Amino acid sequence: MAPTCLRPLLRYRSFAILFLTPLLLLPLPLAVSTREAKCAYIIIIMAVYWCTEVIPLAVTSLMPVVFFPLLGVQSSKSVCLQYLNDTNMLFVGGLIVAISVEQWNLHKRIALKVLLILGVKPALLMLGFMIVTAFLSMWISNTATTAMMVPIVQAVLDQMDNTEYDVTMMEQAIGQTNTVIELEEKSTSDPAAVCVVSNGQVPDDPRSSEEKKMRKRICKGMTLCVCYAASIGGTATLTGTGPNMVLKGQMNQLYPNNNDVVNFASWFGFAFPNMVLMLVLAWLWLQCSFMGLNFKKSWGCGTERTAKEKAAYSVLKAEMKKLGPISYAEFNVLLMFVLLVLLWFSRHPGFVKGWATRLFPEGEKYITDSAPAVFIALLLFILPAHKPKFIAWNSSMSDPEQTEEDIKKPFLSAPLLDWNVVQRKMPWSIVLLLGGGFALADASANSGLSAWLGRQMTPLGSIPPWAIATVLSLIIAVFTECTSNVATATLFLPVFSSMATSVKIHPLYVMLPGTLSASFAFMLPVATPPNAIVFSYGQIRVLDMVRSGIVMNIIGVFCVTLAINTWGRPMFELDTFPAWANSTMNQ
Repeated sequence: MAPTCLRPLLRYRSFAILFLTPLLLLPLPLAVSTREAKCAYIIIIMAVYWCTEVIPLAVTSLMPVVFFPLLGVQSSKSVCLQYLNDTNMLFVGGLIVAISVEQWNLHKRIALKVLLILGVKPALLMLGFMIVTAFLSMWISNTATTAMMVPIVQAVLDQMDNTEYDVTMMEQAIGQTNTVIELEEKSTSDPAAVCVVSNGQVPDDPRSSEEKKMRKRICKGMTLCVCYAASIGGTATLTGTGPNMVLKGQMNQLYPNNNDVVNFASWFGFAFPNMVLMLVLAWLWLQCSFMGLNFKKSWGCGTERTAKEKAAYSVLKAEMKKLGPISYAEFNVLLMFVLLVLLWFSRHPGFVKGWATRLFPEGEKYITDSAPAVFIALLLFILPAHKPKFIAWNSSMSDPEQTEEDIKKPFLSAPLLDWNVVQRKMPWSIVLLLGGGFALADASANSGLSAWLGRQMTPLGSIPPWAIATVLSLIIAVFTECTSNVATATLFLPVFSSMATSVKIHPLYVMLPGTLSASFAFMLPVATPPNAIVFSYGQIRVLDMVRSGIVMNIIGVFCVTLAINTWGRPMFELDTFPAWANSTMNQ
């Protein structure tokens, strides 16, 4: 009876949230007519809309452009400047380079090459999938990485199962058992496809049901490892995932004199070791959960490849062969990608002067990570996709028609990247979402809301900083399961900043763990697109993902807490309250 009564309410749920939320919160700006209250009014409405997604996330992000000027919180000019600032340009430049890598299938070539090198033993195969997925997710979107890797995983598993089924059929026909085959047998959907021996009886195989269960477990482990590695890999680089860019942008908004403390090199130095640690622990956890701890069986050191492993290797080789030799376009994209990474690392390494300071006067002040990103993006629209053809002026006239045709061709072919492709593949909604978050952070600081929040949190000063960071990481890891990770970071990071300033601890001590934890969406299929892609293949149930995801969240929070309290301390000088944070507070 209860569901029947609730059905009309569920029908009007979106309508109710959309219109009742502003009305119910209206007493806040009316009763307390200050800029802080008006800013808080808009932020709470946006938080509700982001969490419930009653309208698209990007549309909600545009609300500050309308309502901050109307309520007198900030001018339209100040708000609009936040939607395409330096951080957003860095994100756009990095995404354009990532789109070029996808366009020319360079990511697939890298993936197959690494898998062929690592081998196809069960444990090594899973490790190979995770390493490749995490590495690619550092540079291109985790959604695109997962969408490319899952079909490869599926093809390898299917071929292994087909080979196992053929070998089993042959062995049963001759009445022998091959002890070399150690993985599961293929489960067939056709009831007629049953093995029958010469006397017409169906043979009893006591191992078949157990092997089918093992097969399912291995399939689950191999597919789950891809979505988990995609989420973990995105944390390693500043442009790898949205929350990282939110931190970068909000640090610049809230602490404009922070001496560029968060840049590509410093982020990588902190987050990459954390990613490696998480990846290893995740691999061990998935091994224990789905394959057991039989290392001899999983690693197979010193043993010959089984038929299934040979089949998996042949699939990878066949996929590599389809790509053919590396093309001129792929080589150019690879060159541009490597050049961009080198420019990012060497711009302001910290321990020595970077190229920005050495080559340009006051370069450290004027040049940020967005400059090399957009520069390489521009080159991708200029460099040709095919080798230029040089034609001599005094060319032989033995084939005049061919010569005339060559002369009519342009010297440079079509560029490596076409704007139509970028327009189609660029996640513009994330760009708007980042801009909306930066507008909220800027308005919170200028209206005085951040300072007010900070004053309310002064009692937290009695708690050790490491305990605060751990608790906040757990809260974010749970919250991000139900909300967009970018929206989660956008809502919480300004609050964490105010709290850190009020209790006089380094802002990054709580903002860094919070940012990384926003990417730990491991438990639900709807938590992040990689989870949804893996779940759509039908191998995994929600309960499987929840069971594995709980432990993955614990692993993530443990690794982040360890990172921030060990190598994070000297790297960002977290034991001292920085002068740039103090001056911001006193403004």
